[in-house]
Amino acid sequence: MQTNFLSQQFNAGSLAENSTACPANATICDGTSCVLPEDNFNQTLSVVLSTVLTIMLALVMFSMGCNVELKNFLGHMKRPWGIFVGFLCQFGIMPLTAFLLSLAFNILPIQAVVVMIMGCCPGGTASNIIAYWVDGDMDLSISMTTCSTLLAMGMMPLCLFIYTKMWTDADAIVLPYDSIGLSLVALVVPVSFGIFVNNKWPSKAKIILKVGSIVGAVLIVLIAVVGGILYKGSWVITPKLWIIGTIFPAAGYTLGFLLARLAGLSWHRCRTVSLETGMQNTQLCSTIVQLSFTPEQLELMFTFPLIYSIFQLLFALLILGGYRLYRRHRVKTKTDVEKTAQKEDSKSSAKMNGGFASDEVK
Repeated sequence: MQTNFLSQQFNAGSLAENSTACPANATICDGTSCVLPEDNFNQTLSVVLSTVLTIMLALVMFSMGCNVELKNFLGHMKRPWGIFVGFLCQFGIMPLTAFLLSLAFNILPIQAVVVMIMGCCPGGTASNIIAYWVDGDMDLSISMTTCSTLLAMGMMPLCLFIYTKMWTDADAIVLPYDSIGLSLVALVVPVSFGIFVNNKWPSKAKIILKVGSIVGAVLIVLIAVVGGILYKGSWVITPKLWIIGTIFPAAGYTLGFLLARLAGLSWHRCRTVSLETGMQNTQLCSTIVQLSFTPEQLELMFTFPLIYSIFQLLFALLILGGYRLYRRHRVKTKTDVEKTAQKEDSKSSAKMNGGFASDEVK
């Protein structure tokens, strides 16, 4: 009897220890991943916040459009060398990088598929906001985001068919064309209004741009916080996915910049292509994953889009901080150049300095 009592105590203690690792109400739990069910509050919060964030995003993209010159934007469309380089990065470098990382870390087939889905997604709108803060080419940034979202309707199925057939049937992956279409509309419509305002009332457009850029920075932080609230389930996934989620966006930023430089693009366009390559539409990836896989499969890779989102934002902020430090200590501002030109003019009328301004200050 005493032995049975001790055995029951031991089993109760083991259950108590296990309960701390995985909540009792978890819908998915096998020791490697636990996901909590959504309650009514969480669903209501999701609807309210999604509505607010959608409106904020539309306003931010409207302000970003206020920095786009129609002539320059159409110039990128007529001579799409920069867009073509971005296309190679978005649907060439990123899917190939995802494929090689999946093979190198020998992850499970279902995990490899979600990494591939992330690699095949188009660029996200957050790249436009960061591109503004690093003095990128906004005309190129917005045209790249628009074109990659439009081309994703054909390029995503093609890339997934090429790269995922060794792990799964490509037909099993459901592509939400309605979500892609809504993303395109949510980008094109507010940006078009912004371009119109910039051409009609340039002085007012500058004020809108300054306000929108600040709101955009707040929006990026807010989206990260909201993601933490809505995905409050407790989970533990394989360290390999954490490592891939760290390397993948960093590789996208680096390879995008290098390819743009090899293609002969200017420095500010290289920064733009780099951001457009590394910053993926993680919301679209999450939607595809949830539509395509069962709850049992989701437990193995449900959080990867969130991991990628965290690290792509972290590296983007590091790029922004590094660029701002570089510009402050290494690059002359336009005011400095003008003062230098005036000083040279006062010394000699024979030699005139036209005031060279590098791409970094444009």
